[in-house]
Amino acid sequence: MRTQNVIAVLALSVCAVMQCFAQAEKYPARPVRIVVPSTPGGGLDVMARILAPRLTEKWGAQVVIDNRAGAGGIIGTDVVAKATPDAYTMLLVTTGFSTNPFLINKLPYNTPQDFEPISIVGSTPVVLVAHSSLNVRMVKELLALAKQQPEKLTFGSSGQGSSGHLSMMLMQRVAGIKFIHVPYKGAGAAIAAIVSGEVNLLFTAPGVALAQVKANRLRALAVTSAKRVGILPDVPSVVEVGLAGCVVDGWYGLLAPAGTPKVLIDRIYADVLSVIKQPDVAARLQGAGFEVEGRPPVQFKRYLQEEMTRWGAVIKDAGLRTD
Repeated sequence: MRTQNVIAVLALSVCAVMQCFAQAEKYPARPVRIVVPSTPGGGLDVMARILAPRLTEKWGAQVVIDNRAGAGGIIGTDVVAKATPDAYTMLLVTTGFSTNPFLINKLPYNTPQDFEPISIVGSTPVVLVAHSSLNVRMVKELLALAKQQPEKLTFGSSGQGSSGHLSMMLMQRVAGIKFIHVPYKGAGAAIAAIVSGEVNLLFTAPGVALAQVKANRLRALAVTSAKRVGILPDVPSVVEVGLAGCVVDGWYGLLAPAGTPKVLIDRIYADVLSVIKQPDVAARLQGAGFEVEGRPPVQFKRYLQEEMTRWGAVIKDAGLRTD
């Protein structure tokens, strides 16, 4: 009887594996949705709209971008956490995904347990920009002005706990200065605010700020990478301006709901990697300010844990809460 039971279990296991492989071969058989938990116009949205047309071509099924902004990315993230784990609903997130657990007392999902990492698609530092009316052209001048006028200058962000907010909190801590935080509902609103002069400063994605910098509406003061970036070659890194403790590389990652079969995760990763390595797609991503990554699921999972450890300590030390 024991032998028969073992054989039955093995047979069921083989059938399950075969079914998964068959499912992967047929995938996708209908439109695929990528949820972007932010407003149109931000870095996440830009990346999603570069990827979607090429994935549509590769899969022969429409890839739809679904912007679900609100609550610092929580609304859109929760949609995917509760979606059927069949790889037809995915989530594109950035650094805020790893910081929200420390900023929000009670999330409607568990991070990272409710998600399956697929890939870190790309990364980018953020750039510190100032409105052109602010009489500073270098970080040194900004720090001097901030010390002369403590808690007078304002900085915008795409929301409490966003990468721009935390980058500024880190800079204030390292430089010993203090600005007034003005949070907005999304990256698009934050950019509009600094372009209009409503706030003095903003940390944002280089690709988002580029057009405004070229038009001289904004001044780029520093990028939060260890070295300069190709999209803004004349802008110094935080290391160059004496703020090495402010190095921050934002990441952009694709996830699926927990329970999504590994064979589908691996299939999607392979297809995403092939798309972002295409020369014209890579050029578009780089032109938008992204460094092309393509890290596999295992590496993404490990990196996510490292990010949560790092930012959890920063947030706790600063006493930040958004609820």
